[in-house]
Amino acid sequence: MFCSLLLGLTVTLCFCQAKQVDIQRGCKLEGLHPLLIVTYKNITISVDKITVPHGERVTIRCRELGKYKLVGDSSLHCRDASWNGKLPSCSPTTAISNYTAFLSLSEDVPPTIVFGLPVGSAAIEPSGTLAVFPGSILHLECLFARKLGDPEWTWTSTFRLYSTGWAIAARERDWKYRLSIFYAKAQDSGVYTCSTPRGLSNSIHVRVVDVQCPVLNAPEPPLIGKIEGTRIGHGAAFECPVGFRLEGAADITCRYNGKWSTDMPRCETIECPPIDTAGDTWLQLIEYNNTFGDRAVFACMWGHKLSGARSVECRGDGSWSGDTPSCVEITCPVPSIPKSGRIVERTSRRNSARKRPTRVYKVGALVRFACLPGHQLLGEASVICTENGTWSHPSPVCKVRCPYPGDPPHGRIAPLKFWYKPGDNIQVTCSPGYVTPLEPVRKPTCRENGIWSAPPPPCRSYKDV
Repeated sequence: MFCSLLLGLTVTLCFCQAKQVDIQRGCKLEGLHPLLIVTYKNITISVDKITVPHGERVTIRCRELGKYKLVGDSSLHCRDASWNGKLPSCSPTTAISNYTAFLSLSEDVPPTIVFGLPVGSAAIEPSGTLAVFPGSILHLECLFARKLGDPEWTWTSTFRLYSTGWAIAARERDWKYRLSIFYAKAQDSGVYTCSTPRGLSNSIHVRVVDVQCPVLNAPEPPLIGKIEGTRIGHGAAFECPVGFRLEGAADITCRYNGKWSTDMPRCETIECPPIDTAGDTWLQLIEYNNTFGDRAVFACMWGHKLSGARSVECRGDGSWSGDTPSCVEITCPVPSIPKSGRIVERTSRRNSARKRPTRVYKVGALVRFACLPGHQLLGEASVICTENGTWSHPSPVCKVRCPYPGDPPHGRIAPLKFWYKPGDNIQVTCSPGYVTPLEPVRKPTCRENGIWSAPPPPCRSYKDV
């Protein structure tokens, strides 16, 4: 690729180099600069090099019509491994050289030409020619600082004279020198050139031609379309409703050759990837729809809980709102052992005889408690590990108590209880014909260690007293 600086500007110009391909008699075009657009057999080439067979042609233009001046031939013909034309380049114009302030447009480079179509339509041909539909109103604007003098418009068409002059609008009159073609006809076709007082010029080739593309069929639902028309330069815009993805171009244009730039797009239902739960045997899908806006809802089998979101939603970009959750086994923490008590059993309901090597309490595990002698168990004697990972009841407590000592023969103790608190006393009432010893006897008292101070006094027959 050959690069040089033009007129001391900071814009680098890059030229195409043609290399001969002797074996195939073809021509190679490589080192294409991004400013150049190459068309081969009605196809725009976006790669940086191309090999063209012998006898074929390529058409080249600058990317932005009027903002860069094409220097060289717009059409190259491959003949016996050589191009029979001058290799083109793109030269910057006034708007590109100093775009920070139009009033300071440089007089050392060709003027920029831009075009406007208040009425009608147009399209750019591969050669850089502006194809205009008949009846259009075309304004060609030559961008040049008015303070540097008046540029001049010239044209090759002999059909009529064209009005030229500075734009009227206040914000445009100091830098836009206009040529207007009203209600264009085929005879207006030709080259229109704007020259500065210093003799630098830029041109636009205009071709007025009646080109129309095939009528587009009305979009079939769910595709939504707005079709401007079928004339050259007309466009059509398409979109899809919520829940659908547009496959294809959202905008298409009627081109210079009477063909649409591409086919009409279509709407595809937005779907998220299928969810595979085969890797987690405990995971279940209780609700599932993988189209946009719908969701997948998960649950775990008995004894397990979800790790992750319970549900995910199919989003507009075709992805789920979150990852697929997993199932983890539910366990309960080791229950607290009551003071002066113990755990007498830790088994599963399904296999009560199975011994566990470690203290892991799964859902359904049953734990029983017991107190040491001289203590009463207050609370639930057994608890179960539930599905929320907690025990069905808190651990019980063991309180110091004296057990019911039993009635002596031929007598009853009072008060009658199953358990007696420390400090409680009991007395004995004998059956008729029986009495307790006559000498004073201390009432049995429940002591702090849960043992009676004495057994209940016996009942004796009157005959033995």
